[in-house]
Amino acid sequence: MVLDNLGKSIRNTLKKIAKASSVDEKLIKEVVRDLQRALLMADVNVKLALKLTKEVERRALNEEPPPGKSAREHVIRIIYEELVKILGEPREITLKKHVILMVGLYGQGKTTTAGKLANYFKKRGLSVGLVAGDVHRPAAYDQLKQIADKVGVPVYGKPGEKKAPKIVREGLEQFKNTDVIIIDTSGRHSLENELIDEIKRVAKVAGADEVFLVLDATVGQQAGPQAKAFHDAVGITGVILTKLDGSAKGGGALSAVAETGAPIVFIGTGEHIEDLEKFDPARFISRLLGMGDIQSLLETASEVMDEEKAEELAKRMMSGKFNLIDMYNQMEAMTKMGPLKKVFAMLGFVDRLSDEEMEELQRKLRDFRIIMDSMTREELENPKIIKSSRIKRIARGSGKKPEDVRALLKHYNQSKKAIKGFSGNRKLQRQLMKQLESGQFNI
Repeated sequence: MVLDNLGKSIRNTLKKIAKASSVDEKLIKEVVRDLQRALLMADVNVKLALKLTKEVERRALNEEPPPGKSAREHVIRIIYEELVKILGEPREITLKKHVILMVGLYGQGKTTTAGKLANYFKKRGLSVGLVAGDVHRPAAYDQLKQIADKVGVPVYGKPGEKKAPKIVREGLEQFKNTDVIIIDTSGRHSLENELIDEIKRVAKVAGADEVFLVLDATVGQQAGPQAKAFHDAVGITGVILTKLDGSAKGGGALSAVAETGAPIVFIGTGEHIEDLEKFDPARFISRLLGMGDIQSLLETASEVMDEEKAEELAKRMMSGKFNLIDMYNQMEAMTKMGPLKKVFAMLGFVDRLSDEEMEELQRKLRDFRIIMDSMTREELENPKIIKSSRIKRIARGSGKKPEDVRALLKHYNQSKKAIKGFSGNRKLQRQLMKQLESGQFNI
């Protein structure tokens, strides 16, 4: 998960509040110290960390909990609100016809991010064209073409051409009937005058609706000065932070960029083309604290599941009908949504399983699907008929052991029992709907 260590540290602090017999000044001061330590370990600026924790302490000691909320819930809510505050307001990206100019230094992940962005808009029903405006880096066009082919969008470029404004002008003409045009540009090792001059000339030709600065989260607090320098040069409208999945300095990069006033619009959370998320501070902090992010989960699910199929599956489950075909479709959709760790974080179950247990569960789900691929249609529709001789045949066909097939059937029966219990529990259904509407699961 994004900023794993920071999230774990803060969640441990919240657990300390939840388990305390009472909320007093001593506990609040202890919590504030833990919070300061967690933020500093994540490379958040010292002054900002102190400012945030002092505000948490002030509010926790002076504010009365609102009606219906306990003192514990109130303190946790204060921490959540103050963390959201340092990341700024969310910036909405409208799904309409527009031109996007990508800028940034070398090695920040600009070209890969251009491809991820193309994938993001394409999935939302817009036509996309990529323009290869990096005329200095060897094989820049080839890299962008390879990514474009993977996404399934066209790319315009002229290998060998050294005038970036010329390529951009021709690319805009080439894609004049395309909804979204994304322009990749050259980087440099530092903010040289030559880079700034070229970016200004390209920006003038592009007349872009959006200018996105791509920054590597591993630069930490240096992300702030870089964002400011590019903003002064070409007026950036948003920042995309890459490599936020494994960066100890991610907290520094997030907070430093937010301090400049440049909105963070997307975050890169992995190496795959789908690993780009729209940045929403409230959702981000909610997941970080283990509260879940049901809205993002539903959005991700809608991208990988056919709406009619999803509705049909939900109806069957609610009515208590659930066979192995349904379970197979459920597992397939979950696999498409990304690593289980990411899905569990959206559900608010981030600390329920260790990394080893998560990997084991992922492997087991993969094996279950292989086993189901060796079953007949009749067996999938009516698992009750799968007895000893069929188990042996299915095991041979899937390359698994008979006990693996029995484990699958046991898992299926447990799932069916749980679904049956849920479908008959109106109170539980109402609770779930309430949480879905609020977009958060309780800690």
